[in-house]
Amino acid sequence: MNTGIGLFAAFCTTISYFPQLKKCWETNSAGDLSLKMFLILGLGVATWVVYGFLQGDIIIIIANSASLCLLLGILYFKLKERGGPSSRSSLPRSTR
Repeated sequence: MNTGIGLFAAFCTTISYFPQLKKCWETNSAGDLSLKMFLILGLGVATWVVYGFLQGDIIIIIANSASLCLLLGILYFKLKERGGPSSRSSLPRSTR
């Protein structure tokens, strides 16, 4: 029972990143997202991975590793935007 609850929680928290990452991918933008929040969240998720290893809990390790990968995708779009004017050149002409 406990494992099932953990798996369900891991599934929900991991897939929660998909809609935001999909939006960033489609729009090539992460302008409305808080960089500080995502950096702190990334640190927290990475720490959960370390904790999972220390506890020997494969569910924590896998779920948070997947979450971290998705979060890094979102951070990629956010940091690419902060690059300045040269990063805007990759936008389609209709959005310049």
